[in-house]
Amino acid sequence: MDVVHVVVPAHDEEELIGACLASVATAAAHLGGAVPGVVVRSTVVLDACTDGTAAVVAAYGVDTVVVDATSVGVARAAGVGRVVELAGGHRAERVLVATTDADCVVPDGWLVDLHARVGAGHDLVVGAVHPDPDDLPVGVVERWWARHRRPEEHVHGANLAFTLAAYARSGGLQPVELHEDVLLVEAMRAAGCRWTTGTSVRTSGRTAGRVRGGFATYLADLVAQPE
Repeated sequence: MDVVHVVVPAHDEEELIGACLASVATAAAHLGGAVPGVVVRSTVVLDACTDGTAAVVAAYGVDTVVVDATSVGVARAAGVGRVVELAGGHRAERVLVATTDADCVVPDGWLVDLHARVGAGHDLVVGAVHPDPDDLPVGVVERWWARHRRPEEHVHGANLAFTLAAYARSGGLQPVELHEDVLLVEAMRAAGCRWTTGTSVRTSGRTAGRVRGGFATYLADLVAQPE
C-alpha cells in the first residue's frame, strides 16, 4: 500500500475523540516506522457537531470534513470521498482506507496489521471490537466475549479496512443511519472482494446511543439480561 488513510466520523464526541486521535497517531507512527515511505493520513468527519468536538480535533491538527447529516453512513462516505480527493495519482488498489469511530481506541499495531493483511492480497479486513471493561459490569463483559468468539460473524465500522478499488467495486457506503458497515461488507463480499479478519479495537461501553438499534443498544440489552 502506498497510502493508508484513517476515517473517523464524529457527532458530538468532545469527551472521547481526543483519546481516539491520540491512539490513531500512535498507530500511524508505528506504521511509518515499519513501512518507510508509506503516506499516512487521518480525516475526521464532523457531523452536525454542536459541542467542542471540532476544537479537540483542531488541537490534534487532523484534516476535517464538515457535514450536517446526523447519519453515520453519510459521514463515513464523506470521509472516503476525502480519501479519494487526497489520493492524487495513487492507484485505487494501492490506497487503503481504515475506519474507526470517535469513541474508540485503536491498538498501537492496528495500522501495521491492516497494511500487512491487505498487502498479502486481501481487499477487505473485517476487524473485531471489544467494549472498554471499565465501562461495564464484569458479568456483562463476560457475556460479550461469550458471544464474540468468532469475529468473522460480526461487522463493525469501528474497525474496517478496504482498498479504494474494493470500495468502488462495491458501490460504496449507503446514506443510512444504521448498519452502513454491514451493508458495505455484504456488497464487497458479493463483488468478490477477498477478505479476512483483523485485530480488535477497544470501543466505549456506553449504553445510551444516538440511534436505536446500534452498538450502544446492543450493550444495553446485555446489561439488562439477568445474571
